[in-house]
Amino acid sequence: MKKIILTFTGVLLATLAISQTTISAEERKTALKHLKKTQNELVSLVSKLNEAQINFKSSPESWSIAECLEHITISEKNLIGMVQSGLESDSDPARRSEVAMSDDQILGLITSRNQKVKTRQEFEPTNSFGDFEETLKTFQERRKSNMKFLKESEEDFRNHYIQFPFGVLDTYQGLLFLSGHTQRHTDQIKEIMENENFPG
Repeated sequence: MKKIILTFTGVLLATLAISQTTISAEERKTALKHLKKTQNELVSLVSKLNEAQINFKSSPESWSIAECLEHITISEKNLIGMVQSGLESDSDPARRSEVAMSDDQILGLITSRNQKVKTRQEFEPTNSFGDFEETLKTFQERRKSNMKFLKESEEDFRNHYIQFPFGVLDTYQGLLFLSGHTQRHTDQIKEIMENENFPG
């Protein structure tokens, strides 16, 4: 009997240890909901545009809608790669103090269009997916895969980290950043469509 109790206690402690090193059900739900929302808004916005509309530029230096979508699709792979690289290092609760921004602040930072930032070369659109339809299809496939990863992963997202130019994020915040990045450039697409010379 004593052996059974000790075994049960060990299992219970192991279960508690796992639950304390994974994100909560509410956190997972919040991130998944945001990822789905930003996906749906983007797809709904661009799926019925014609060729003149997707290639319109408000200025020679500006991106077209096609280029915005390609950038989003490239980022969908590159940003999840940064999250996964962060998860490859050892979990380190001692580094929590380096994470200076809250989840809401991260989303506010990336979605704000007030400050324009030049993207890194590996995120630049270069017509890498062939055409607009293929780019949109690739985005949706990548988003589906990334959401599946979040749904199924038992990683300790809060105690693994990513170094961004503006500071340290935990890997859960990295997932929120990815979703917020989609929102940022969806808003950019809206700005393009609001231009007075945008094709009808």
